[in-house]
Amino acid sequence: MKAKKLKIRTGATVEVVTGDDKGKRGAVLSVDTRLMKVRVQGVRVQKKHDKKEGIVSKEGPIDYSNVKLVSAAAKAKKKTAKKKASAKA
Repeated sequence: MKAKKLKIRTGATVEVVTGDDKGKRGAVLSVDTRLMKVRVQGVRVQKKHDKKEGIVSKEGPIDYSNVKLVSAAAKAKKKTAKKKASAKA
C-alpha cells in the first residue's frame, strides 16, 4: 500500500473530533502515512510498565480521520544562494 500525502504534519496543532478525548487540542508528535495514524500530545495517553523505568506514560496513535487541523506547522525557511549581479558592458 502506497503512503499518502497528508495535510497534517508533525508540529501542527490539531483538535480531536471523535472518541474519548473529543475536544482536546494538542501538537502532533508523529505521523504514520502508511497506516494513516497520528500521535497527538496529551491525547490517548497509555501507561506502560517497565522493569527499569517503572510506569511510563506515552501517547498512543489515533486515526487521521478523527482529528481536524487547527493551525499548520511553521515551515522551515529554505536556504538560498544569493546570485551575483552580472555587470553588462
